[in-house]
Amino acid sequence: MKRSTDFGLILGSQSPRRQALLQEAGFDFEVKKMDVDESFSETMNPLEVAAYLAKEKSRAYLQSFAGHTILTADTVVIQNEHILGKPKDREQAKEMLERISGNIHQVVTGVCISNAIKTDVFHSITEVKTKALTHEEIDYYIGRYQPFDKAGAYGIQEWFGLVAIEWINGSFYNVVGLPIHLVYQSLVEKFGITPY
Repeated sequence: MKRSTDFGLILGSQSPRRQALLQEAGFDFEVKKMDVDESFSETMNPLEVAAYLAKEKSRAYLQSFAGHTILTADTVVIQNEHILGKPKDREQAKEMLERISGNIHQVVTGVCISNAIKTDVFHSITEVKTKALTHEEIDYYIGRYQPFDKAGAYGIQEWFGLVAIEWINGSFYNVVGLPIHLVYQSLVEKFGITPY
């Protein structure tokens, strides 16, 4: 098999977490950033939103980077069928953390891997249970970590994950931002892109 560099693998994400996971899995890739419309219909099943957005991002990237294999992803947090996106400010982050405090929520990451020949779209769902958070804990976390670039207003790889997560059911790395075991399988088996 050919190495990923021969296929021109592009990661369409500025997320340092996704970049790190792909690097740690051994793949060679370039990072490209484009502004893509991330709107979706409010009537859409919340569980399908992440994969839909990943596919829409992929379409935009393929128009600009034809001849490459494109990997795009999107992560959403769902609480009682309500999508919690990236908080716009401190108050919105506080509202999101109060919503998931002491409850079970779902983290869904949708992934699209595509080139001019084929497209593979999939998603992974992880259930996450958080402890009941005090107002002081929420204020401390937001003030110290500024989680405004994270769906649901938290990063499981940070302080929040150390102290607030009681259990998860599913892939830990999916909550970080990329179900890397599924990405690896798709790249190797469906696209012939390997780290070796």
